[in-house]
Amino acid sequence: MFKVCFVCLGNICRSPTAEVVMRAKLRASGLADQVAVSSAGTGDWHVGSGVDARAAEALAAGGYDGFDDHSARQFDPAWFDDLDLVIALDRENLAALRRLTPADQRDQVRLLRSFDPTAGPDDLEVPDPYYGGSGGFERVLGMVERACDGLVGYIREQLG
Repeated sequence: MFKVCFVCLGNICRSPTAEVVMRAKLRASGLADQVAVSSAGTGDWHVGSGVDARAAEALAAGGYDGFDDHSARQFDPAWFDDLDLVIALDRENLAALRRLTPADQRDQVRLLRSFDPTAGPDDLEVPDPYYGGSGGFERVLGMVERACDGLVGYIREQLG
């Protein structure tokens, strides 16, 4: 089983959005039984909380489900040994994760938008929509969808 964990700051907006989108894309591609997907936050502010209501609205409007039972959690460095990919949503979280990553596992920590063929080298972050309006959550959903398409292709190659 190939294991992926998406990571943002609090695990209530971006990373659960990526988790839900990726699960749907894996189902559509026939890979759902070969890939386990989870999410977490680098911080502990929202541990135990559900998906932000604005993120849930954007997901529902996009036709996604499976986010009602989400419970935010903080990333545990012990998980590195069990994960194939740890996907950060922005550079701040990428840096936080790399500080925790064992040296021999640094290649498994990547930015989500590095899998997005439309993202330029200076445009690899999924911005945090938490302090904005619903439009930011819709924009994040679009970025996540494009990047997850590329990530599915990458995982397909890894699985052979």
